[in-house]
Amino acid sequence: MKRILLILLAGMGLVWGRAFPAMAALALPARVVITPAGFSEREGLLIVARNQGFFRKRNLDAQLVLMPNAPTAFSALSAGESHFYFGTASGTSLGAILNGLDGVFVAGFINKLVGAFAVGKDIRTPNDLKGKQIGVASLAGGNWMYTMIAFDHWGIDPKRDNITFRIIGNTGVRAQSIASGIIAGSMLGYTFATNLRRDGYPILADVADLNIPFQDTALYTRKSFIAQHPETVENVIRALFDAVVFIQEPANKNAVLKDLVQWLRLSKTEDALEGYEFMRKMYTRRIYPTVDGIRTAIRVISTTNEKFRGLKAEELVDDRIVRKLEKEGAF
Repeated sequence: MKRILLILLAGMGLVWGRAFPAMAALALPARVVITPAGFSEREGLLIVARNQGFFRKRNLDAQLVLMPNAPTAFSALSAGESHFYFGTASGTSLGAILNGLDGVFVAGFINKLVGAFAVGKDIRTPNDLKGKQIGVASLAGGNWMYTMIAFDHWGIDPKRDNITFRIIGNTGVRAQSIASGIIAGSMLGYTFATNLRRDGYPILADVADLNIPFQDTALYTRKSFIAQHPETVENVIRALFDAVVFIQEPANKNAVLKDLVQWLRLSKTEDALEGYEFMRKMYTRRIYPTVDGIRTAIRVISTTNEKFRGLKAEELVDDRIVRKLEKEGAF
């Protein structure tokens, strides 16, 4: 019965196309799946683009699927189950390329290391982290990379200094783990770090103040997908750029706060204020991927695996669409 129904539907579609060629030619929204693997204000850009209709404006049916970690997100990308990864230059994203994935960064929205390193109440300096357990979302993922870059800046070697990485989960769960004493610290998004600080837990550093070039939040896809669907890739980038402009306009503060509260599942609007300010300041309208930032990631990950030294940052970027936006006067 199901087979007969499918045949009938296919036949009806054929007749429709012949009888009403103008209707058949109407472009249906392009369906795209975007998979972030982080749970912080960094990903707020996606939620604003969806809730404020910027994907629809670009004729996109965008599905946002939050993944538990970067490796799972890249499994979906490799299998063709998703089309874009929204995240960082990490051991996972670079490792996928090293292992044969035709991945490339097509836009960059935060181009330096950002985040708050929150710690337990007994931690006062980076040296106090030695011999402790540090929480990360996954090994080799973006959160792990943020942590490794901060350690590199502080002169900390996890192996030499007997630091253990413990896979905990998303930002909210890691924040709870610091408060309960399960871990000594973790790199968090600003929203959850601020809530911890209110309860008396120190912020060891706002790593944005260190001004370390890094490809933090970016749009990543496959070269083969760009070749097959260039218009779709362009429309996704344009929708996200529209969202950046919307977020940076002070008149839209309440709408952005509402979207952020929904995304982070916060109980009070005021809990989203720190994340909102982060988004306004850190998202850049000049949305080029940062080659220098990717080089930082390659250098740090190469300390754990020599094979990464063979990657060339400039070959991991395709900024043709961003250059097109700039020529149009978008920024």
